[in-house]
Amino acid sequence: MKSLKTKLGKIELATPIIMTSGTFGYGIEKINFIDYEKIGAFTTKTITYNPLRGNPQPRIYETEYGMINRIGLQNPGVFYFVKNVLPKIRKKFKNIFVSIAGRNEKEFIEIIKIIKKEKISAIELNLSCPNIEKKQRMFSQDSETTYKIISIIKNETDIPLIAKLSPNVTDIKEIAISAEKAGADIISLINTVKGLSIDLKRMKIIDGGLSGPCIKPVGLKCVYDVYKVVKIPIIGIGGIIEGKDALEYILVGASAIGIGSGLFSNANIINEVYNFLENYLKKNNLMLENIIGYLNEKDWLI
Repeated sequence: MKSLKTKLGKIELATPIIMTSGTFGYGIEKINFIDYEKIGAFTTKTITYNPLRGNPQPRIYETEYGMINRIGLQNPGVFYFVKNVLPKIRKKFKNIFVSIAGRNEKEFIEIIKIIKKEKISAIELNLSCPNIEKKQRMFSQDSETTYKIISIIKNETDIPLIAKLSPNVTDIKEIAISAEKAGADIISLINTVKGLSIDLKRMKIIDGGLSGPCIKPVGLKCVYDVYKVVKIPIIGIGGIIEGKDALEYILVGASAIGIGSGLFSNANIINEVYNFLENYLKKNNLMLENIIGYLNEKDWLI
């Protein structure tokens, strides 16, 4: 459907549906019940410079309205990924967003030097994972750090950069403005919300990132606020489990939406979101671009 086409800067998507990092593996698994034509872009599981084993079990814990995960960025490292995984992904997706994370600026740059040689649509900078060099403080929890690392990376590559930001900050607008000024081409909102659960059966604390329907109001608020103050496009993520959730994100300013943990509870979510948006646009004789930010407005245009 032409009505579902959207743009993230120079990147053209056939649909606004993006599979988010860490919830769809590396995209090379064969899942027969998924219509891949309805996916506009795929974001890889986050890649680091060296392989990481991740955190010990338990890594995932279900809560009443979502789940907490503490995977720990388990991945085979950038060299293995480029040689053995990326070629397989290219066979399935037109638009590939490679998510990367580093412990420090140097590691980010080393990953970029390798990734920038590959044919991909965008690089997602996972700035909302713990920064080991600063005792678990996230890069995107500080506007100056966000600006510094994005501007350094921007000088290394012409591939569009997606800044994935954390909601665990005092003012998300301040961080987003810094990301845009530094050269980010797209902003991704949001990553998981900090949370904690108690496994009484095993008497363990599960301290990690909360996702699922319970964080949708937080995600919507972040997209709503950031859309007002930036000119670059936004990917809306967080708590999308059905079509109307995706529509709400678009109405407050998202040019595309990310499906994540919703896939775990609803295997048909891609079809449902696609069909809902298609029917809504057709019924109202609209194109997707007509409704992006319809219930919002830019502060800098007032």
